[in-house]
Amino acid sequence: MEHDEVDRLVEAWQRERADLDLSPVEVFSRIGRLSRHLDLARRSAFTAHAIEPWEFDVLAALRRAGEPYQLTPGRLIRETLVTSGTMTNRVDRLAARGLVQRAPDPGDRRGVLVGLTPAGRSTVDAAFEELLNRERLLLESLPEGDRTRLADLLRTLMSPFR
Repeated sequence: MEHDEVDRLVEAWQRERADLDLSPVEVFSRIGRLSRHLDLARRSAFTAHAIEPWEFDVLAALRRAGEPYQLTPGRLIRETLVTSGTMTNRVDRLAARGLVQRAPDPGDRRGVLVGLTPAGRSTVDAAFEELLNRERLLLESLPEGDRTRLADLLRTLMSPFR
């Protein structure tokens, strides 16, 4: 197996601090570096479809909701982990671009639903396909069984944050 820059980093730390357990560095430095590569792939996929990552997050939440591709602003906030003011701004900007529209909530006279427009749906679908293609490229060095094992290990690692 080839050495990577994290191996070199760990070797340097071992020389300087042999008294420390460096195993977390071996895992989290690689996750951090991989995260940067994933961020670049995501940005590139979204740029190819003239959207920003935050726009994809909102459009994708609506698309995953299923027909009729509508959510309340409160549900969008929970899905995207942003504040109410931030979501209002994002919906305004997406509506101005014709990617979402607001409609009265039939279940709440004072409420509103945010829904995908046909342009929003085609944009998010195309961007998601592009993203999956770029993510597949990041995973291509791993056999399928290792990908499944890695997903399981990462799920376990994430379990305290649920």
